[in-house]
Amino acid sequence: MGRIRTLVGEVAYDLYGHRLTARLPKDQLPRHVGVILDGNRRWAAELGSTSDYGHRAGGEKIAEFLGWCEEVDVEVVTLWLLSTDNLARPEQELKALLDIIADTVTQLSNEQRWRVNPVGALDLLPQSTAISLRGAADSTAHIDGLLVNVAVGYGGRREVVDAVRSLLQEHAQAGTPLDELAKTLDIEHIAEHLYTKGQPDPDLVIRTSGEQRLSGFLLWQSAHSEFYFCEAYWPNFRKIDFLRALRSFAVRNRRFGI
Repeated sequence: MGRIRTLVGEVAYDLYGHRLTARLPKDQLPRHVGVILDGNRRWAAELGSTSDYGHRAGGEKIAEFLGWCEEVDVEVVTLWLLSTDNLARPEQELKALLDIIADTVTQLSNEQRWRVNPVGALDLLPQSTAISLRGAADSTAHIDGLLVNVAVGYGGRREVVDAVRSLLQEHAQAGTPLDELAKTLDIEHIAEHLYTKGQPDPDLVIRTSGEQRLSGFLLWQSAHSEFYFCEAYWPNFRKIDFLRALRSFAVRNRRFGI
């Protein structure tokens, strides 16, 4: 009987998923989805396991999630895997987490299905981690498909500082007087130096685990994003949860600050 109930539940789940997908308005779906992958450690703790186990489970969820995004023609996904604040974690815990991230990103690149693009302050990371991330980017640069930003060593404030620093260095090399730069500086000048330069800003930002804050994720780019907060921990995030996020996004009246 238990097996029968399970099969019935799976069939009902699939039917519900198909119904949700069919009702999504194709012209009102996000081009760029940002995700704060939260809850790995709490998920593992509730199972009586280690944080490493939770982070690996979270890493394994990513490829499945990217497949869901492909099905609805999302063009860009930004995954926040490690913040600059996380770099202050105890050395042993941080090393394990960085190893898991490197393994996860390498596996994504080995799929040769998505274009992997590291975003963040790679100079703050151990050399071996930075090399792995750059290697994943190089090996997938030719792929014309879903662009996957992997935010590692990422902080929204740090990104803006890096953008301004890059802008100043560019103009210093060109010999632009500082007072002239101050007169002409505008929003687009800074946007052209962000980690995500050339990409559309995120239309939808999803955060799992029930937390309802950005924590510095894509501070500049998310000025007009829609937010969706999901109670599920990231390893438990289901396709149904994703489709509900899309449904919620599709019915919103986006004003873009107007």
